[in-house]
Amino acid sequence: MARPVLSLLAHLHAALLFVPGPAGGAGATMYYNVLRYGARPDGAADAAGPFLRAWADACRSPRPATVYVPPGRYLVSSATFTGPCHSRAVTFAVAGTVVAPAGYGGRGSSGRWITFENMEGLTVSGGTLDGRGRALWACRQSRRGQHKCPTPASVRSSSSSSNEASETSAGVFATGMAITTYMMQSLTIANSRDVVVAGVRSVDSELFHVVVLQCHGVTVRGVTVEAPASSPNTDGIHLHMSSHVSVYDARISTGDDCISIGPGNSHLWIERVACGPGHGISIGSLGKQQGMAVEAVENVTVKTTWFTGTTNGMRIKTWGGSKRGFVRGVTFADSTMSAVDNPIIIDQNYCPDGSGCPGGSSSIRISDVRYVGVRGSSATPVAVNFDCSRSNPCSGIRLQDVALTYQNRVAAKSYCRNAQGSTLGLVLPPSCL
Repeated sequence: MARPVLSLLAHLHAALLFVPGPAGGAGATMYYNVLRYGARPDGAADAAGPFLRAWADACRSPRPATVYVPPGRYLVSSATFTGPCHSRAVTFAVAGTVVAPAGYGGRGSSGRWITFENMEGLTVSGGTLDGRGRALWACRQSRRGQHKCPTPASVRSSSSSSNEASETSAGVFATGMAITTYMMQSLTIANSRDVVVAGVRSVDSELFHVVVLQCHGVTVRGVTVEAPASSPNTDGIHLHMSSHVSVYDARISTGDDCISIGPGNSHLWIERVACGPGHGISIGSLGKQQGMAVEAVENVTVKTTWFTGTTNGMRIKTWGGSKRGFVRGVTFADSTMSAVDNPIIIDQNYCPDGSGCPGGSSSIRISDVRYVGVRGSSATPVAVNFDCSRSNPCSGIRLQDVALTYQNRVAAKSYCRNAQGSTLGLVLPPSCL
């Protein structure tokens, strides 16, 4: 009899609209179960309304509050959870799976699927976000679909003429621009501070999986990203115009950068990240007119990382052209490469499609970048590639205790252009600095 009674009690607890925490006092946590607001865990009925109503009540609570999504599958067309809330201790706890609509329509026009914005003291924990991006990828990869499928963040500047458009995979974040296509990034934390994202699993996002935009004091911990290597523009974690952001214990398999660091970021700490497949951990791209007077990234530490079968390991990429900016104070430490195409690369002539690029010498200045304790194998003969700007040469590059081979068998090579720096300890391949 004990087990049926306990099961009944558990179900009754889950069905309550809200219950105080064990202490029951003024500081006890209030729980808001989305089932009581009409959410159905069948993966068919749109639960966006019930989720938002539960959030509204939790956000009004003067006590610490938790919105609880029990086990099950919940279809959500799109939802933006907005603050500020009355309490600075609000949790959105998911025990089930949240799924996007099938196909690539019916998701709104914001370019975002699940968004938390204007928050202070937020925790987003657990659960799976299934972006169901495969239909869109198939459309974009087919010849028939090239002219009718949404493209990544095709945007139009409010100051441009009707015949001029600017396209960039990070365009949804550009200041003063309006989105004209509807590819969706899965989870966005925007204009917030003191936020924790923990234990979230993101699967098959149409665009970026997790985005931190214009935030201060964010910790991303224990996140898993899963998408095939062929999925385009599906960055695992994208950081943009944010400061004091930490990423720990992430496992990322995707079709683009495992972690991408856009302009306007500072004081970042990234540790214990496994990447592959994917395009590595990238700073940039910078220099393609993303609405900022100066595109800057500084004070970044990336340590204890593993790259397996990726196109890049640790990359800094900038476009040619006159856009001003800088990258400085960066440390890449304790990294293991396994069959990585470009284990260490600075590319200041970034032009992924080979056409329509600004051209000219990059005006992004790169300095004070350290690579310490990098080991493993390159899948190409050139394991270290510093292709820097002619007008703004890279300076203060340091290689320390680097041991990279070509296919685990023969000596790899280094390539330098317009790069200045030094070495310390054993460095293989031999430095060209």
